Amino acid sequence: MALKDLEPFSRRDLFGGHGEVRIWNLMGQQAAAPFTAVLWCALEAGGRVGSHHQQDDPEVVICLGGSGRATVDNQGYPLAEGTLVYLPLGSFLTIENQSADEPLRYLIVKAAAHR
Repeated sequence: MALKDLEPFSRRDLFGGHGEVRIWNLMGQQAAAPFTAVLWCALEAGGRVGSHHQQDDPEVVICLGGSGRATVDNQGYPLAEGTLVYLPLGSFLTIENQSADEPLRYLIVKAAAHR
């Protein structure tokens, strides 16, 4: 699926944060085990995705552009183009856009945990 062919959906104040996140579901309805989600996201300038629990699948966050910060279990990581942050199953994540005028663009990739 090409990003240009998809319609994003929006969430405001996601997980108790603030601002708008536009999300493109790159997998659509197709199955691609072990992956459960591939999401292209754009968090508005100054926005924040509140703390949320990775209760179903571990994931990676890959920064595509912008300037921000990811916090995983109270440990902060700067986000800049090309940065990858790993979230183990059971961890908590917060994402902040530290730019006053540019969106923070990132990819979320979730994969089924081995059980």
